[in-house]
Amino acid sequence: MKKLASIVMIVTLLGAGCSSQQEPKAENKTKEVTPQVVDVKPVKLNKALFLDKIVDYENNPGQWVYKGDLPSVIDFYADWCRPCRITSPIMDELAQEYNGKIKFYKIDIQAEQELAAVFGIQSIPAFLFIPKNDKPVMSAGIAATPELTKQMFREQIDKILLNKTN
Repeated sequence: MKKLASIVMIVTLLGAGCSSQQEPKAENKTKEVTPQVVDVKPVKLNKALFLDKIVDYENNPGQWVYKGDLPSVIDFYADWCRPCRITSPIMDELAQEYNGKIKFYKIDIQAEQELAAVFGIQSIPAFLFIPKNDKPVMSAGIAATPELTKQMFREQIDKILLNKTN
């Protein structure tokens, strides 16, 4: 037993000695910085956020005065809508892809019935493309496949929001 206690004490002292030793400092060693990947997703809008970030239709009735600093896309959706559930991950991917160039928003038409009424939303999914310095353009529906839907969105974004022509 005395031997075991001696061995434990020696191992402890050796371990303490090892941990107290410091490595020599490397001079002018630069630390590599790994770029942070930011998970960007569409922002869910309620009426108050819409009036603050998009357009204040209450104080400027009949006038489109866009408040955003970047073009944007608004996805009008409902949780029960199957085509809306198909477009949701596509919107997430596009928000990531166009990060810093376009802002993406979502409006739940069941929670925000007034906003749906303001834009005359009668079928969903519906998408509002808002150029920075022009009138908005409404688009509805999706294509036959998610890939074609994503391609359709890219074409609309390029044409309506980024003023690119093929």
